[in-house]
Amino acid sequence: VVLKIIKHYQEEGQGNEVVQGVLLGLVVDDRLEITNCFPFPQHTEDDADFDEVQYQMEMMRSLRHVNIDHLHVGWYQSTYYGSFVTRALLDSQFSYQHAIEESVVLIYDPIKTAQGSLSLKAYRLTPKLMEVCKEKDFSPEALKKANIAYENMFEEVPIVIKNSYLINVMLWELEKKSAVADRHELLSLASSNHLGKSLQLLMDRVDEMSQDIVKYNTYLRNVSKQQQQKHQYQQRRQQENIQRQSRGEPPLPEEDINKLFKPPQPPPRMESLLIAGQINTYCQNVKEFNAQNLGKLFMAQALQDYNN
Repeated sequence: VVLKIIKHYQEEGQGNEVVQGVLLGLVVDDRLEITNCFPFPQHTEDDADFDEVQYQMEMMRSLRHVNIDHLHVGWYQSTYYGSFVTRALLDSQFSYQHAIEESVVLIYDPIKTAQGSLSLKAYRLTPKLMEVCKEKDFSPEALKKANIAYENMFEEVPIVIKNSYLINVMLWELEKKSAVADRHELLSLASSNHLGKSLQLLMDRVDEMSQDIVKYNTYLRNVSKQQQQKHQYQQRRQQENIQRQSRGEPPLPEEDINKLFKPPQPPPRMESLLIAGQINTYCQNVKEFNAQNLGKLFMAQALQDYNN
């Protein structure tokens, strides 16, 4: 499955283009065993008649006919510099997890993998976030009541990769064929481009968070301004009733003040949580890059001392 995901990205993923596919397998005791997968085909605007659901059903039916695991257990997606915490991923994973409780999403990072170590992580939505998504209420009050923060939106599931003997033999052959110079390239400190791109994406998300904070502060000011208007209206109403009573006239009828002053609509806060989660991911990327460079410095120095 891992090799198929990597092959899918190498064939169809370019730059920040995301590739996706379906995970197949079965549940054994308390483990989710992912034993097969197939990609979503890339299609353009010209393929207006393409039906993804129908395509998945036909693929699963074909796999069943040849006696291959065909049970749907989730999906996978590549990521560009760790930028996977999006509303689209949240909605897709909610649909999968709501229909099939055991569903996971595998996130494959080709850029980190190119640095020398496989980057593959599995995520699920937490039960708290599932309840909020079911209600479809992302107002500040609903998220505060559910005690939702970006730290408890996703839960990471540990992954254990098991290779067949044939796969182990193939990887061993590839390792023997790799040139020694290629291995020494792992000690290269030429990761400034990766670090710079991660910092640029981090700054972009911080700008988005700043804009979102401005919108929320504007909402709070409008609420405060409306409260003052309500208070002034009630005071004028009360003074007018006192004057009418002094003239022997009946007081003005009671009115629903909420109809006169419609409360402003609060901005949804789910996007802010997703941006905060993405900022946290980019910060982790920067820390990892710095740690890798520090490790490479020590290894390069040790190699130089050994050669001397």
